[in-house]
Amino acid sequence: MKKNIFFYILINIILINTSFAEKKNYFLSLKYNKVNVRQGPSSDYPVKYIYRKKFLPLKIIDSYDNFRKVLDLSNNTGWIHISQLSKKNSAINIKDNSLIFLKPEIYSKPIIRMEIGRLVLVKKCNVNWCKIKTDDYNGWVMKKILWGKIN
Repeated sequence: MKKNIFFYILINIILINTSFAEKKNYFLSLKYNKVNVRQGPSSDYPVKYIYRKKFLPLKIIDSYDNFRKVLDLSNNTGWIHISQLSKKNSAINIKDNSLIFLKPEIYSKPIIRMEIGRLVLVKKCNVNWCKIKTDDYNGWVMKKILWGKIN
């Protein structure tokens, strides 16, 4: 009987730790064009800075109540209320002059070049490529040139 209780407690501890671990290190994007980033996980904390780009991808590195601690591409961190975040798949181009291709292969027709820092909406990805949309352009880019939600 004692072994069963010990086993039950051990399984619960493992499941609880796993569920908390899953809440970190995933991507969300900004829901609005203006989002306050706070110094701590409450509206009582002062605003540290303001993001002004809808769909900007942010890595979630911690959570407390209804706030998420975010990390951006430039390694800035702060806390944002969950109501200001979206599950929309987006990414940022991290390689200058990267190409958008018509098909997911390097021998496909190039559509346009992207500058570094270009925000893209990610429609879907396979092992090495992501289908993206930016402005009026739709096409495929190599996954390794993107930072954000590319699953």
